[in-house]
Amino acid sequence: MTVVSSKEFAINQDKYFDLALNEDVCIKRGRNMFVVTRSNGQHSEDMIFQPDDDFYNSITMEDVKNKLHNVLDKLYAEK
Repeated sequence: MTVVSSKEFAINQDKYFDLALNEDVCIKRGRNMFVVTRSNGQHSEDMIFQPDDDFYNSITMEDVKNKLHNVLDKLYAEK
């Protein structure tokens, strides 16, 4: 495993992506570390994100549009 700073990675991305074909490349940024690793093009189950409660509780664009229209109607009615 090769460890590089985020600045070094940004400057030489091609080099480290090529290196990641054969070994893991670890990018260190402050206290955080990120690993660039090769994938065979297929996603494992832990890489697929499923909608959570926040997604199901969120408002739709239609709701936003309706609320915005209500606010704008009130603003124009006051003038």
